[in-house]
Amino acid sequence: MGDHTFILKPELVTGHFREFAIDCEFYRSAGEKKSREMAAAWKPGECTIPTLELESVTQSPESTNCIACPEDGRYLSLGHSGGLSVWCASSFVRIAEWLQDRLEITFLQMSRMAKRTYLLGSVDDMGVARLFTFHCDDIHLISVINAMEDINNRSICSTFALYGGGHFGAASISCNGASWLEVYQLPVAVLLAELETSSALDQDPNVTESVDVKWSPVEVLIKIPPLQLSAGQSQGGALGADFLKHCLVVDEVRSSSSCQRNSLDAGKTTGSPKSPKRCTHHFLLSCDPFSGQPLQSELPVAIAVWWNGSYNLLQYSLPKVPIKKADAAPMPSFLWPNANKIFCSTVSRCTRHIALGLDDALVCVWDRRTGAPLSVVSMPKYSSLLKMEYLDCWPELQTPTAGVLQLLVMSKSGELDMITAERGTQACTTQLSERPNDRAGLPSVIIPVPFLPNMLLIMQRNGKMFLQDVITKTTVCFLAPPTSYQFSSPCNPVFVLDSQQQALFIQGDLETNSSHSLKEAVQSRLFVFRFGQCSIIKKRIVSRPASPQRQNTESRGSPEEVCKLYLQQRLLSVDDRNKALEQMFERLHKTAQMIDQNQQKKNKMKKKKGQF
Repeated sequence: MGDHTFILKPELVTGHFREFAIDCEFYRSAGEKKSREMAAAWKPGECTIPTLELESVTQSPESTNCIACPEDGRYLSLGHSGGLSVWCASSFVRIAEWLQDRLEITFLQMSRMAKRTYLLGSVDDMGVARLFTFHCDDIHLISVINAMEDINNRSICSTFALYGGGHFGAASISCNGASWLEVYQLPVAVLLAELETSSALDQDPNVTESVDVKWSPVEVLIKIPPLQLSAGQSQGGALGADFLKHCLVVDEVRSSSSCQRNSLDAGKTTGSPKSPKRCTHHFLLSCDPFSGQPLQSELPVAIAVWWNGSYNLLQYSLPKVPIKKADAAPMPSFLWPNANKIFCSTVSRCTRHIALGLDDALVCVWDRRTGAPLSVVSMPKYSSLLKMEYLDCWPELQTPTAGVLQLLVMSKSGELDMITAERGTQACTTQLSERPNDRAGLPSVIIPVPFLPNMLLIMQRNGKMFLQDVITKTTVCFLAPPTSYQFSSPCNPVFVLDSQQQALFIQGDLETNSSHSLKEAVQSRLFVFRFGQCSIIKKRIVSRPASPQRQNTESRGSPEEVCKLYLQQRLLSVDDRNKALEQMFERLHKTAQMIDQNQQKKNKMKKKKGQF
């Protein structure tokens, strides 16, 4: 809207827009009332925390389970009972829908493939993954990823992710106790041509019947099962055979002993059937300056994988053509060994650094370019790690020339810390919040806001949602639904954060004790919070780059350009490196003095004992 404010008068609009305008006015006034109540209820010290006012509200489809938005923020895709739908993010008008009886969409992702074309990846409650396209205001079903051919061998998809503008996808699939990860290279160029042809036929007046388009199939680029070294793979391979075999044997022994302990503790027999292994994966961009790949390319060249109960992180190179040998398991190109079991992981935006949360509350940050750990941090007060996330969406906190990384770490008991890691120096840990007094205060959502530096969006299990400043460790403002409404399922809220529109879309329901009709009670609402409308937050908003920024946006990886860039970075970071060296020598000097003092005390004690 810019600097102008438009007021919709109910007497000037009709139909759906009349209802929408009346709802906006009602929920705005109700939201202001609840804002005053909530702000008065929470007063740390003498300061009253403001509440972000509700911008608008609209009715969402029945049983909406998930919301997604593409990178440009133009649309919203909603997964619900009976299918999925695409809405305009600014006017909340439903543009297209795809419906199927007895279907419940539980996961949805939307990625921009071209100017007017978007890819949608979904998973339903039966574990079936599907790939859709949204083109010219129509939704087309392109492929069913794990179509059921035999009811006795039904495969179940637990996760399905799209990457690189829809060029790549990955699905975690299990069947009869076996698990594997399938990586797909989607035929984007062919799909775009087929969509244009289909649109032209639909608009052709000479074509009276609907044309059934046969879309290009989605091929499996690489199939990755849990790695087990067989006799035929004991020689050769991308990694050294001895090192790989040693790491796999150690991992297998540790995993087996851990499973036996858990079975004995639970009173189970070791002969019980094994549950499928869960897989966590991350697509990786090129970080090798001598690989010949453009360092600004956003297409992945590898994928990092770890399985639950594993101690090793495996990195597989993505082949340019699909691997046809079904009986040959691919071998990893890199293996990142760890002393403890992996619990959680995350990668930086440039994918050069991989952070692993290990057992015994250890955090290890690996540098893919050097092949060595950047930092290892122990969190002794943590019971167990739950989630980690890089804070590299805030350029103000990052100093690439010095190689400083900010990492957000959360434990299962609710503690929240920020780790600052830098090569050559000891990592610094800053506590952002302490363990809550009760389980209702445990955070269910903690995400950095890309357009608000130093700000975290936090939602607790008791339904409270607020913005917290990580520098001052204070609550900046609340986000509250209107009176008699609450956010849906605070333990697992249905929401999406739109970075382009700088807005939060979150689903709300009527409170159970509210005096509304049954028809109103079953209708969910989609609340919209515009961060730019709050004067306190508006001055903090900064523009975020559209894509991950590399330090050399034009370099294509030739040795001369890489050497020139390296020398430039060394020149820019000379002050930081000198400070790091001074701090290191100062610590060494203090350590030497302590050792010398201890030695002198020992010598004095020996002399006293000799005199007696």
